[in-house]
Amino acid sequence: MPGSLPFYQKHQRHYDHDYRSSETQALVSKYRASSRSSSGYPAHTCTSGGYPAHTCNSGYAPHICTGHGLTSARTSTSRGLTASSYSGLEQSSQLTKRAKATHLAVDREHHIIGYVVPIFRGSLEFAGGYSGVEDSRLKATSASMWGQDHFTSGLEMERSEVSSRKVTIRESAERISLSKTIYENEEHNKRMNKDSLMHAPEFVIKPRSHTVWENQSVRLHCTLSGWPNPHVVWYKNNVTIDPIAHPGKYKIESSYSVHSLEIDRCDFDDTAQYHVSAMNAKGEQSAYASVVVKRFKGEMDTSAPSPRRSYPRVGLVSEYGITFKTHIVDTFGVSFGREGETMSLGCTVIIHPNLERYQPGVEWYRDDVLLAPSKWHQMHWSGDRATLTLTHLNKEDEGLYTLRVTTKSGYETYSAYVFVRDADAEVEGAPGAPLDVRCLDANKDYVIVSWKQPAVDGGNSILGYFVDRCEVGTNHWIQCNDTPVKFARLPVTGLVEGRSYAFRVRAVNKSGMSRPSRTSEPVAAVDAADRARVRGTSAPVTGQIIVTEEEPAEGVVPGKPLELEVTEATKNYVVLSWKPPGERGHEGIMYYVEKCVSGTDSWQRVNTEIPVKSPRFALFDLAEGKSYSFRVRCCNSAGVGEPSPPTEATTVGDKLDVPAAPERVVATRNTDTSVVVSWEKSRHAKDLVGYYIETSVVGSDTWEPCNNKPVPGSRFVCHGLVTGETYVFKVRAVNAAGISVSSQESEPVLVKAAIASPAPPFGISVLECVRDSMVLGWKQPAFVGGSDITGYFVDYREVIDGMEGQWHEANIQSVSDRAYRVCDLKENKKYQFQVRAANMAGVGIPSLPSNTFLCEEWTIAVPGPPHDLQVTEVRSSSLVLLWKPPVYQGRDAVNGFYVDIKEAGASEEAWRGINKKATDGKFIKIENLQEGEKYVFRVRAQNNAGVGNASEVTEPTLAETKAGTKEIMVDVDDDGVISLNFECSAMSAESKFVWSKNYEEISDTERIAVETKGSKAKASFLAPGEEDIGIYSCSVTHTDGASASYDLTAEELKKLLETSHDHKFPIIPLKSELAVELQEKGRVRFWLQAEKISANGKVDYVFNDNSLSAGEKYKMNFDKNTGVIEMIMESLTPKDEGTFTFQLQDGKATNQSSLVLIGDVFKALQKESEFQMKEWVRKQGPHFVEYLGFEVTPECCVILKCKVGNIKKDTVALWQKDGQDIKSDQQLSFTEGVLKLEIAQISKKDAGVYNIVLKDDRGKDTSTLNLTDQGFRDMMNEVFSVIANSSTALKITSTDEGIRLYTFVSYYNDLLQVTWHYKDSAISFSDRIKSGVVGEQLWLQIKEPTEKDTGKYAIEFNDGKGGLRRTVELSGQAFDDAVAEFKRLKAAAIAERNRARVKGGLPDVVTIQEGKDLNLTCNISGDPVPEVTWLKNEREIVSDDHLLLKFESGKFASFIITKVNSADSGKYSILVKNKFGTESGEFTVSVFNHPEELGGKK
Repeated sequence: MPGSLPFYQKHQRHYDHDYRSSETQALVSKYRASSRSSSGYPAHTCTSGGYPAHTCNSGYAPHICTGHGLTSARTSTSRGLTASSYSGLEQSSQLTKRAKATHLAVDREHHIIGYVVPIFRGSLEFAGGYSGVEDSRLKATSASMWGQDHFTSGLEMERSEVSSRKVTIRESAERISLSKTIYENEEHNKRMNKDSLMHAPEFVIKPRSHTVWENQSVRLHCTLSGWPNPHVVWYKNNVTIDPIAHPGKYKIESSYSVHSLEIDRCDFDDTAQYHVSAMNAKGEQSAYASVVVKRFKGEMDTSAPSPRRSYPRVGLVSEYGITFKTHIVDTFGVSFGREGETMSLGCTVIIHPNLERYQPGVEWYRDDVLLAPSKWHQMHWSGDRATLTLTHLNKEDEGLYTLRVTTKSGYETYSAYVFVRDADAEVEGAPGAPLDVRCLDANKDYVIVSWKQPAVDGGNSILGYFVDRCEVGTNHWIQCNDTPVKFARLPVTGLVEGRSYAFRVRAVNKSGMSRPSRTSEPVAAVDAADRARVRGTSAPVTGQIIVTEEEPAEGVVPGKPLELEVTEATKNYVVLSWKPPGERGHEGIMYYVEKCVSGTDSWQRVNTEIPVKSPRFALFDLAEGKSYSFRVRCCNSAGVGEPSPPTEATTVGDKLDVPAAPERVVATRNTDTSVVVSWEKSRHAKDLVGYYIETSVVGSDTWEPCNNKPVPGSRFVCHGLVTGETYVFKVRAVNAAGISVSSQESEPVLVKAAIASPAPPFGISVLECVRDSMVLGWKQPAFVGGSDITGYFVDYREVIDGMEGQWHEANIQSVSDRAYRVCDLKENKKYQFQVRAANMAGVGIPSLPSNTFLCEEWTIAVPGPPHDLQVTEVRSSSLVLLWKPPVYQGRDAVNGFYVDIKEAGASEEAWRGINKKATDGKFIKIENLQEGEKYVFRVRAQNNAGVGNASEVTEPTLAETKAGTKEIMVDVDDDGVISLNFECSAMSAESKFVWSKNYEEISDTERIAVETKGSKAKASFLAPGEEDIGIYSCSVTHTDGASASYDLTAEELKKLLETSHDHKFPIIPLKSELAVELQEKGRVRFWLQAEKISANGKVDYVFNDNSLSAGEKYKMNFDKNTGVIEMIMESLTPKDEGTFTFQLQDGKATNQSSLVLIGDVFKALQKESEFQMKEWVRKQGPHFVEYLGFEVTPECCVILKCKVGNIKKDTVALWQKDGQDIKSDQQLSFTEGVLKLEIAQISKKDAGVYNIVLKDDRGKDTSTLNLTDQGFRDMMNEVFSVIANSSTALKITSTDEGIRLYTFVSYYNDLLQVTWHYKDSAISFSDRIKSGVVGEQLWLQIKEPTEKDTGKYAIEFNDGKGGLRRTVELSGQAFDDAVAEFKRLKAAAIAERNRARVKGGLPDVVTIQEGKDLNLTCNISGDPVPEVTWLKNEREIVSDDHLLLKFESGKFASFIITKVNSADSGKYSILVKNKFGTESGEFTVSVFNHPEELGGKK
């Protein structure tokens, strides 16, 4: 049917044919007309199984169309097969009589996939949508057609038989077809996961261009399809639109695949080209639209409604004619949670008018993304409160949460940030959990899992990540990688085709494993090509249908794939992507991937067994560091096509680098608990995920993360800071390759509210008016901007016949009072006024224009209104009201004031007076208020003529005592000074204490001294008297009304003066109470110190209530200058146990202090006294001033030494070890009172207990040093420390085996422990990397070094403390030089090892008798085998029958002379030579004739 909608438009309320352009509508109409005219009979519409209807045009009456899986087709639009009309059946009518029409449907590989089913009149079960009327019409049409040529009764009988036969065949075929369909659907559903059918974004409806009037709103919207759900971004002139940066201007929404951008109140700057970009893992699409803003010359209705979404309404409430006002109150603030906790965010929503059963549109967003109910998010609406519950916090839940309440009259939003901290690590020092685990690509072979790195590494760098998988429906997690990967992306293989999986990630450092991340969304291991879409069904002209794939175009070999590129390359895998060829027909194609090592022309097919169906493929098991090129071939049933052009050479390795550190980090004040941090983005960063911000209190060196979820952009508000603390900030950038190094620290910033210009004043009123001037009064702004208001500026304008003129400045210099006379006005003219407040931040915006005032002289007798009313000292039952007298006095002077009160919101009749009798003051304390009630006040002035007009009404004041409120306290210090003290805990940095007497600021500093320290203020009376009687008040600026007062009456002053007098004459103050201490020889000293005492002071010493006097046992001293009083006893005896008291008197002042010495306290003191006496006796003979200890010399010798005193010539010192005297060969010496014993080359055998005995005729003393166990270890650690400090810098040298790193120490000890490090990790030694010691040289040998061996090396000496580390950088030129030298030495060693050599076997001289045979053999070595040359008398000789020269096995050279004669005598030599060198051996042959000759010669 023409009115039927495609599936993607059925659920969109906004869809309408008006979206079609006029050209499209004309084309559709023309097509329909041509379709109707192309058939000989009228076309009829047929439908099937809920699919879109198709029009059947043919020369026959159409039959009802049935199709594959008609019942299941209503519930699914994604199947492996597509029901369609089969064009081949059209040709069946032209078959010859011998040919049989087939009833089988085949796919592109000619496999039977269904049956051609003839359809008859009675099949209502499979008619799929036809009514009885249509069926009757079809029957009548069919009967009419056949009745034209075959109108006989015999024919009717034949037709009846044929009909019965066809019914039987049809029912059989239908049963077969239905059974096969059900089976295939069941099998298909078992291995398919609908949620994983991934395809690139596609614009179903693109945004349209608009032309709008100025100040109107416009909405651009589009409808998208794609899976995974595409990420949508809107752009204006290719610049990303950020709704947060332009609050209220832009509104971006996404719901059910419909995405919209609303631009509020358009102006000329909004004329631009807009485009929307949609992107997911399968691709990206964009669509463009233009907006033109025009200005309407005439009067325009600014209330024209903006385009808005339609929201479902609950109940039967009509919105027509109602204007709603929405207020969001009782809001949630910036919130902090921890992983695993539950958090609820809620706001109370007030909608006026309040209609029953009316429900507004309530939506929750996180970072401008609409949240849907899930196991992680639960939304609740109770009628007046919206609540969002985060059931299990994870770091993915961190972000800006926004509540949006929508009515037909508009919408209101409220936002606040939620921070989620890491849960406590299961292992101390372990990193935080990764976050945002996603599946980027999926097919039957692999799934690419990506994640984001955590902000917290536990104090140690993260070594990598482990990925776990779990099959959906089970709880069994399997680790996917054996070794941790550092790249935040990993292809997971080993999946079972058709099954769905979820993934999680864990981070690991050297301390342990993190908690697992939040589980990813499930994904199915299925090729994208298997997710074919089900097409609609239509019947051919024969009334038959089939189930098949798209019509194949057989015999067409596909062309070359297009745009082949390497989209991702790491050291673990490479991902290729391409586009299908243009020449491929309608048949599905598959692909073969081939690789080739760069520099060769050998192409190897990667997927030899099964071709891939999707144009994306991941290659594994490539050699890291090698370069490869890739190409792809297409194939189908017709064959394999030509390969695509190869890619550029790609080196296997991580192409993505860790981003550079951000720059120019700037922190600025924001609120009392937050700071705005901005920075310059990392340069040349690829695939940037976001940024982590860290903060530290200045001086603490402890860094804490501000966010646990990477934030995009270059600005972030860091919350949760402590007011008054100073912080610094650093920023790190994040991408899949890792986290950058930290940026430089920002400048320190103090956390406090930023200074802003003040809010506008309000409540402008006229206080006096004369012929050419007016005195205006106004109220202080509610918000002063965090800084004192420095003044006000007044503007005025004339109003003529209701038309306002231009504003004029009334004052150039600011005025500090909240009243000002505006001069040079015109009498009987009307004026409006506005006032602006100024502070350090600047001048604020002006107030709203005042009412229109007439400038005419006042002549009334009563006074004008008082002004500048202020409420202070608010408590739950009282407050103080202040005011200033009227500027206009009237006929007589003002002689009193009346104060009125009423509840806020009450009618005018509720005003009532506070004071029945006029008060002459300018303040009044109002009591008996109802706690929790809000009140307003006004003041009227009177003179002899009567009571004048009332002042402006104050703002409503709530009667409550705020938390932390304190009152003024009276204090009299020790010097008798009377002071008033006030403390305020809610002060800011700009706050000040203001003291007043009778509510006028104190300016007389001769009677009162004001002092402020931190949050405390003190007002001290310098000479208190009757002049000081009055009400004293103190208020604190830049607070929420912190203030208090104290009424100093005459009676109260009298009491304070008496207390002051008592304090002026106190008891004698003591700096210290009575104490005891021991002196030399065990003497006991009792003492105390008086803080101040005159020369007339005296002391009585009392023991157990008995007075003591000076004598042999007690010695007393009293230093009146210092106040020190002491009594000394030579020793303590048991009789001295008791209480000692010192009694002091100085004029009228007295004091005493006692010390109780009884029980254990006395015994301990007595014992210590006796010990001190013995010590003194010991020191009368030879003794140890410093007991035996040790030190280590720079030569690593251990010297045991002690310092002795009071020795003489015959004093003897004996050394012992383990109770045995040390041998006499040990050198003993006295030098300046120090006794030493040197131990060279210390080892374990030197461990033991050492004693030294010092004695002479006056006595002896002994000192012991235990150098066993821990004592020996401590000593050796000192030795190791000296050795470590003596080590030279780590140097690089080369050998014929490789590169050697070495250092020298002054002395090496076998117990020394050293550790070699490479890149801060301990080296595991192997045959290739070894360490050792030669003499005082410690070395590390690297055999056959490669580029992988470059880096930072270190040797660490362990001394039991911090140790010492020497480092060297083996990289760059140093590495190149070392490798070059190694290669040279290696070549030289090879040459030396393989050069030609004569190894022996030849004598120097051979004496032989003539006629004998001479046989000499020598060994030859060399590689390659040397060339051998024999010389006689330096001339080359050759082998013959007499002289036989042999060289066998490349090792043995033989020299044989048969039957020597005298001619054979001479000097022979052998010369061996190969490419590595030459060597020779010489010998002399002497031949004699007879033995006698030999004997004669002897």
